[in-house]
Amino acid sequence: MKFTVGVPVGGPATHSAGQSTDPAASELLKLPGVVSVFMTADFVTVTKTMEASWETLLPQCVGVLTDHYG
Repeated sequence: MKFTVGVPVGGPATHSAGQSTDPAASELLKLPGVVSVFMTADFVTVTKTMEASWETLLPQCVGVLTDHYG
């Protein structure tokens, strides 16, 4: 899922669990079901497992991104 945050997020960089130093990416990766985070320009793309539900993850992702870039 692609989230346009409207401010520069750095990158391009792909982050995965245990391998990220970016605060926003690290927080997103702590959400159950998130497997990777891609950041570049003014957007962030979150990839989840097949089992995870966007219905659950979407508001959590928006909350994290709002806290960091809102």
